[in-house]
Amino acid sequence: MKNLGQMMKQAQEMQTRMQEMQTRMQEMQAKLAAVEIAGTSGGGMVSVTLNGKGEMRALQVDDSLMVASDKEVLEDLVVAAFNDARRKVDDYVQEETTRIMGGIQLPPGMKLPF
Repeated sequence: MKNLGQMMKQAQEMQTRMQEMQTRMQEMQAKLAAVEIAGTSGGGMVSVTLNGKGEMRALQVDDSLMVASDKEVLEDLVVAAFNDARRKVDDYVQEETTRIMGGIQLPPGMKLPF
């Protein structure tokens, strides 16, 4: 019965840790909605700002790109700026998740936040 008592104690400790982790994940979700991360392209001529959830919040385009004949260039620069911002958001989320998880390794292929 001593082992059963130890197992129950470990189960309670694990449940407490999971509840703490869930609270931290909820806090992280709120933080991700508030943080803004910019990506740029064309030497800063195009800037896209995303929140931590990957939602676009702003787009700035240098006036010199507002030429009808350069439409395709502008479109490419917007895509590149968005991709730059998205990569930065992904890196930020990974760093925050690692910090919150406190070194707990997730199974391969599992990403947070869920």
